[in-house]
Amino acid sequence: MQTAGTSLKQRALRRLVRQADHPRGIVGWAVGWMFAHRPSNRQRNIWAVSLLEVQPTDRVLEIGFGPGVAIAELAGRATRGHVFGVDHSQAMVRQAARRNAAAVRAHRVHLTHASVEQLPSFGDPLDAILVVNSVGFWPDPVERLRELRRLLRPAGRIALVSQPRCPGATRDTTTRAAQELQDLLTQAGFTQLRVETLELDPPVACVLAINPASMPS
Repeated sequence: MQTAGTSLKQRALRRLVRQADHPRGIVGWAVGWMFAHRPSNRQRNIWAVSLLEVQPTDRVLEIGFGPGVAIAELAGRATRGHVFGVDHSQAMVRQAARRNAAAVRAHRVHLTHASVEQLPSFGDPLDAILVVNSVGFWPDPVERLRELRRLLRPAGRIALVSQPRCPGATRDTTTRAAQELQDLLTQAGFTQLRVETLELDPPVACVLAINPASMPS
């Protein structure tokens, strides 16, 4: 029998999940602050950026940048390039802009309030794209990934990162999530897939892939 306390906890958990997907208002700001300061989240984002092997002149995009931890790490590597970020939460855009204020003022970091279905123009082709824990929220993820492929230069890199946050998530949950990401990337036309794992609880999977030299007609 469900108690009042259990029901209250379930409602709170559902609200937290909704805020993780689309942080809003004071609660959303607090969720972003928590994400930015949780050691495992910081470790996960910094590790993912390192796998992309960003070069000083690279043009890099992060989809769903949250509080901007990975954006800061990307900007520290692409010191003569440009780092673009898109997030559908206005609260996260503001928080990430504060965290990366100097790079924003220097016009090296460009943050936009937008969804993955309606991406802005980034000008020249991109060298790399990072997506952390957000593909599962996308409508028609294969089509979204095809659109991202079109934004990448030939041999451009993409990294899709997943750390399952469902109750009871285990290594097997992460393995299944990694396989799902590989399947999506393959359907979208990416090649040279490889999977890296970070030993957290639960483990983090990063699936990396390359944009081949030619797009299908």
